[in-house]
Amino acid sequence: MRGFGLGVAIVGTGMIGAVHARAARLAGARLIGVAASEPSRSEQAAARLGAGRGYDSAEQAIADPAVDVVHICTPNATHLEFALAALKAGKGVICEKPLATTAADARLLVQTARESGRVATVPFVYRFHPMVREARARIHAAELGPLQLIHGSYLQDWLLDSNDTNWRVDAAKGGASRAFADIGSHWCDLIEWVSGERLVSVIAALNTTVPERPGGNRQSYASAAQGEAAAPVPVTTEDVAGALFKTQSGVLVNLTVSQVSAGRKNRLWFEIDGAQASVVFDQEEPERLWLARTRSTELLVRDPNTGSAEQRRLATLPPGHAQGYAQCFEAFVADTYAAVRGETRDGLPTFDDGLRSANIIEAVLKSSATQCWTAIEPEHRAEARPRSSDRTA
Repeated sequence: MRGFGLGVAIVGTGMIGAVHARAARLAGARLIGVAASEPSRSEQAAARLGAGRGYDSAEQAIADPAVDVVHICTPNATHLEFALAALKAGKGVICEKPLATTAADARLLVQTARESGRVATVPFVYRFHPMVREARARIHAAELGPLQLIHGSYLQDWLLDSNDTNWRVDAAKGGASRAFADIGSHWCDLIEWVSGERLVSVIAALNTTVPERPGGNRQSYASAAQGEAAAPVPVTTEDVAGALFKTQSGVLVNLTVSQVSAGRKNRLWFEIDGAQASVVFDQEEPERLWLARTRSTELLVRDPNTGSAEQRRLATLPPGHAQGYAQCFEAFVADTYAAVRGETRDGLPTFDDGLRSANIIEAVLKSSATQCWTAIEPEHRAEARPRSSDRTA
């Protein structure tokens, strides 16, 4: 699972850029350099993140011949430009989600990745919780029986106050959808991957509960109370979302999304109910998996010595030593680098999954606007295969 000296560059040096940098180093990659919004910030970020250099621009990072993989951690509206450039430069790409702000742009990125033959992935990292792998293994082994209902939520509170803001609030930077595209996308990806069901239609409602927020150009999570005052501007992206889906086999799937739920920091929760058993996962308590039948209830605990093969592979710490989001991200990056070397890893989310997410987001937006059931555009999957000329220095 190690990077074996792959040269990587991080484009975008905010909170998530730092997460990528740490995961890259732990996977054995060489952090060649980083690119921030301007050269002086790049130099500061390079010193902070332990990178070899600060680039003058994203274009300079992408063009660097020492770089094998480019991590794109910039605002959503820039993903298309930077990911296209990196693929055309022959680099492997890890691009933050959403892959693009429209399905058409995501489709172009998928096609470009296929034509390039380069590895291109999207960090739907909650797939890498060991107990998520255990849930998937149990479902695929038919322990739950035919699925009858799927429901859950993804709740946060970081935008609860009217003074809270971020670049994601601005549709020009983040896209037409905010809460659903930002976190609802994670939930939908996880549910489809764990359950094996495919969402085919949706009826959804989006609501903006905080109509104005401070303007400006904040690049990170912030409250106006913590920094400069800024005049309020209208908000056009949603704070909350509700969606009812149907799957290809007729299962109903219910999801609630919020970035304004007090006390909920990052509560991704799902329950999958089958004819024989139900399973529950809560990302804020990721060491446990609740498995229940009519006359019994089990609380399964992460353990590298028991359970499914993938649960054991990803359980890198001894029982009782909690694993969480950071370890998920590390496993995702390490598996991406393994794919660059030509290896196969189960469940690695690619640009195809990013396009799938974009199709779901667009259906949710259309359904909310029309107040009607809306079909989700199906995708035609074809995994891009790395070429033998991919560098693994």
